[in-house]
Amino acid sequence: MNSRHQESANVADAPRAAVRDAPAAASPVAPGAVDGRAARWQSHREERRRELIKAARKAVHRLGSDASMEDIAGAAGTSKSVYYRYFGDKAGLQQAMGEVVLGQMQRRMQEAAQLAQTPREGLLAMVSAYLQMAESSPHVYAFITRLSPGEASAQDPIAASGALGNFFEQITDMIATPMREHLGEERESVITYWPTAAIGLVRNAGEMWLGSPAGSSKPDQATMAGQITDWLCLGIAPALKTTT
Repeated sequence: MNSRHQESANVADAPRAAVRDAPAAASPVAPGAVDGRAARWQSHREERRRELIKAARKAVHRLGSDASMEDIAGAAGTSKSVYYRYFGDKAGLQQAMGEVVLGQMQRRMQEAAQLAQTPREGLLAMVSAYLQMAESSPHVYAFITRLSPGEASAQDPIAASGALGNFFEQITDMIATPMREHLGEERESVITYWPTAAIGLVRNAGEMWLGSPAGSSKPDQATMAGQITDWLCLGIAPALKTTT
């Protein structure tokens, strides 16, 4: 009965979905005239795309990072063909969602760093903001930072995903700017390499922490952020001194 009811609902909704997601009809435009209908259709497409991304984000948060396009479309109340029409494939959806989520994460990190008084406080604020947002929806974070096994371009997402690569480039610049102010141009070699190395440490340690099961050996978010910041600023020298 439920499947028959759902099928009937889908049939009833089909005309509305067809109108909403149908391609715009071509129409002649006089030379030099503004095609208002084309502009409205483009605005409609962008709004519809935002709606689909928002719905997909909610679906992944609830269903998990391995949710299929069919699962996501079903949770969004549409068909997977609509998602393919707007995003091409699952990798395209991951890319589009990554642009939204990572953009929000970047702004949160930047706002946190701007309130800091010292470079170390800035690092701690950025690491904390990063871990907080990743922990708030680990399924979404996993979905946007790795490609599906079946995708032809399944490789490290930093190389394959423009959204993720751009995110880490922006964060690297955010780290390098205060370093340049405090260290000066004569330490340019440090400023060039260290932020990139720092990003690798934060990302790998953070993702390992995120994927670790809860337990007495897993530090809470604040402790982990402080630990990562200590590793960035001091390395493991303090820990080595206590054991020798």
